[in-house]
Order: sequence, then C-alpha cells, then structure tokens
Amino acid sequence: MANIASQIKRNRQNETRRARNRQVRSKLKTDVRAFRTAAASGDKEAATAAYRAAARALDKAASKGIVHRNTAANRKSGMAKQLAEL
Repeated sequence: MANIASQIKRNRQNETRRARNRQVRSKLKTDVRAFRTAAASGDKEAATAAYRAAARALDKAASKGIVHRNTAANRKSGMAKQLAEL
C-alpha cells in the first residue's frame, strides 16, 4: 500500500474508474447479446430496436476509450450485416 497521499488518491481514482469501465463493458455485452437473440428469433422490429441500442452503447464506449474505436466499428458493421439479412 502506498504511503504517499497523491498515490493513495490515484489508487482510489483508478479503482473508481475500473469499476465504471467494468459496468459499461458489461452493459455493452448485454446490449449486443440482446441484439443477437432478437436477430436469431427473426423479429426484424425487435432486432432493429436492439441494434440501435447496441450501436449507441458501442459508440459511447468507444468515445470514452473503453473499447477501441475500430472494435466498435467492426461490431456495428457485423450487426448491421446480420440485420440486413433478416
């Protein structure tokens, strides 16, 4: 454990950010999974709504640096392709 006040604060900040990033990443996975299940069921309206939510979550996560922007773009592209095939 650090003895320096600034490092104690830095550790506290890092822990808070790590928890927030885990929460966002978990929600992102849930949104993408919801799209995949909606697309698998063949319901185009539900899949479209789920795609919008997942794409928005991916864009937000990419803008905050939680996922790489290219990763977000690749996932959105794959989902859009899957949606177009319905």
